[in-house]
Amino acid sequence: MSIQANLESVKKSFVNPDCALIAVSKTKPLEDLREAYAAGIRDFGENKVQEIQAKQPEMPADTHWHMIGHLQSNKIKYIAPFVHLIHGVDSFKLLKEIDKVGKKINRAIPVLLQMHIAMEESKFGFDRAELEEMLTSAEFTNLTHVKIEGLMGMATFTENQEQIRQEFRGLKQLFDELKSRNLPDFMKMTELSMGMSGDYQIAQEEGSTMVRIGSAIFGARNYSQG
Repeated sequence: MSIQANLESVKKSFVNPDCALIAVSKTKPLEDLREAYAAGIRDFGENKVQEIQAKQPEMPADTHWHMIGHLQSNKIKYIAPFVHLIHGVDSFKLLKEIDKVGKKINRAIPVLLQMHIAMEESKFGFDRAELEEMLTSAEFTNLTHVKIEGLMGMATFTENQEQIRQEFRGLKQLFDELKSRNLPDFMKMTELSMGMSGDYQIAQEEGSTMVRIGSAIFGARNYSQG
């Protein structure tokens, strides 16, 4: 099937048609991105800074770039001027570095806080205690050049759908708790990024506002390139 046909199939299977679709284009060639763009996709997710750097000048100006992988602080500057959303802010240290780079270029950089919700140690993210410690620190309230738009989380890679559902549900509960709190002006709980090719329907049922889908759109990933 073509990328357009795959996209139509994915969208038809959405539980929530209002949920934003981030097409995960990591390791994929530009012609695939252009085909997805022609089919109406504007939001593309990459997990390597150098790949966003290489692709960004080759795509139309209204393309939105989402950094969905683990971001190293020394590479923030390369995507800071144009990145639409950094999904994986997994530590206060990284958030402060993004703020610092944002200050240099006079841009408030949009981010999501990544929460560790999976049973696997390999996943990055804040735990609740770390999040609370950050939110109540004076350093946090002094940030000036980040826009925290919500939370992101990755469920355990498992066949156990009930476990996946519970992990997503827990993240949505935290999201709602934060929404009801008195947060700084630069922190708005509007986006909840959870769900990928294998679990996006469960994520949507549990309240996801954006899903990150790659293989269901572009086919199997070429791991030799990424």
